[in-house]
Amino acid sequence: MSSILGTYARKAISFTEGKGSYLFTKDGEKYLDFVQGIATNILGHCHDHLVKTVQDQSRKLWHVSNAFEIPDQERLAKRLTDNTFADFVCFQNSGTEATEASIKIARKYFHKIGKPEKNRIITFKGAFHGRTLAALFAANNPKHIEGFGPKVDGFDQVPFADHEAIKKTINKNTAAIMVETIMGEGGIKIIPDFCLKGLRELCDKHEILLILDEVQSAYRTGNFFAFEPSGITPDIVPIAKGIGGGFPIGACLVTKKVSVGMTAGTHGSTFGGNPLAMAVGNAVLDVLFEKDFLKRVKQKGKYFCDGLNKIKEKYPKIIEEIRGAGLMIGMKTSIDNAEFIKKLMNHKMLTVKAEENVIRLFPPLIVSNDELDEALNKIEIVCKEMNQ
Repeated sequence: MSSILGTYARKAISFTEGKGSYLFTKDGEKYLDFVQGIATNILGHCHDHLVKTVQDQSRKLWHVSNAFEIPDQERLAKRLTDNTFADFVCFQNSGTEATEASIKIARKYFHKIGKPEKNRIITFKGAFHGRTLAALFAANNPKHIEGFGPKVDGFDQVPFADHEAIKKTINKNTAAIMVETIMGEGGIKIIPDFCLKGLRELCDKHEILLILDEVQSAYRTGNFFAFEPSGITPDIVPIAKGIGGGFPIGACLVTKKVSVGMTAGTHGSTFGGNPLAMAVGNAVLDVLFEKDFLKRVKQKGKYFCDGLNKIKEKYPKIIEEIRGAGLMIGMKTSIDNAEFIKKLMNHKMLTVKAEENVIRLFPPLIVSNDELDEALNKIEIVCKEMNQ
């Protein structure tokens, strides 16, 4: 009997090694991994540059308190602000911590400017913002909040993509609108550019903040952030997962305007921004900033989606829709997604499910076309099996 608390329904398989797009069992079985730690290992398993970075930094310094300057933290923050909308960065250890920090920053901003009554945040049905109490009740998923009362107040939820509901919900106590640019757990649902522009206009009209949760989508779509094609500027953006390439890092990016309330002592993290994590975060950016790297992500995403859509046309009773951007892809099935995932695993391919009967496909950004072809072949085999 395991001594691990049973908070996960774990599959009866374990892996001892990983390289690139593949995982290996102790018996040498090879699995094509399109889970990648749930959109986390964006450069695949054991990327050479990341491995060397961890080895080199671990011989020098792992951890030091944020009471002192941390050069690699300064460097990563500068690289993030130089290449994004943000003026400041606050480092955490996970996506949940980053969304919690976003909530705090929004509320503290209005407190600082003399409007403490503005403390409520509008969120959306089907969202996922993490597993801490405030994040749970921000998303308000009945399956996730059961038994964790009393309710954490301060959130007003509206249906996804219902602008009229948003308008009706905004009141004198509203501080911000918080939404995932691409809903991950909710089924790889992309907010169209015109909707993002509409949200920005609403926020400006009512003098409230726009928080775009890019914990899952940052770096993965072929843009630095998924919202960038819309041309808007958010106020706060929490990120995590891929920014550490598999190493625990979270961050909250903010504009100068909303940073005014966050003075010394208002927020902190013992491990957030530690030297080892910051070295890895910088190493990930080294690769992302290589010439045409993100352009190739878009090209690979199109190649993969084109292939998936061909399979969809061939098996319309199995696959309903292909969704996504870059290499953050969802495949909505007509049959039980859990059964499809199980059959893919039988063919040595790993995927992860989402709401709306969607299967999430998260290839590493360094995936080759041959590996994408391998995935397409396995998906088509399962479609053929389930079409009988």
